[in-house]
Amino acid sequence: MGVLLTVLTVAVLQLGLAVYVRNVVHDAAVEGAYRAALADTTLQDGVSRTNDLIARTVGTGFAGTVTARETERLGHAAVEVTVVATLPLLGLLGPAQGLEVTAHAPVETLG
Repeated sequence: MGVLLTVLTVAVLQLGLAVYVRNVVHDAAVEGAYRAALADTTLQDGVSRTNDLIARTVGTGFAGTVTARETERLGHAAVEVTVVATLPLLGLLGPAQGLEVTAHAPVETLG
C-alpha cells in the first residue's frame, strides 16, 4: 500500500511540474508577443524577451525553439510567437519537442 501511495504522490508532483513548465512557457510567449507587437520594437525583440523569461524562470534547457512572425488575427495585424520546448515527463527530463505553445498580440500602430 505504501508503494502505491508513493507512486501516486510522485505522479501528481510530476503532473504539477509539467503544468507549471507549460504555464511559464506560455506566459513567456505571451510577453514576447506583446513586446514584438510594440511600434518601436522588432520581432527579434519578442524572441529575445521570450528566451530570457524562460531561461530565468525554468532554465535554458526549456527555451527550445522560439519563433516570431507577423500574421493576421481576427481581421487585424498581429504578432505570433511560437515556442517549442521540452516537456518534463521524468523529473526535468522529457522529449525535447514535446511542448508547443503559441501566443498572439495585436500590432501597435502610431497614429
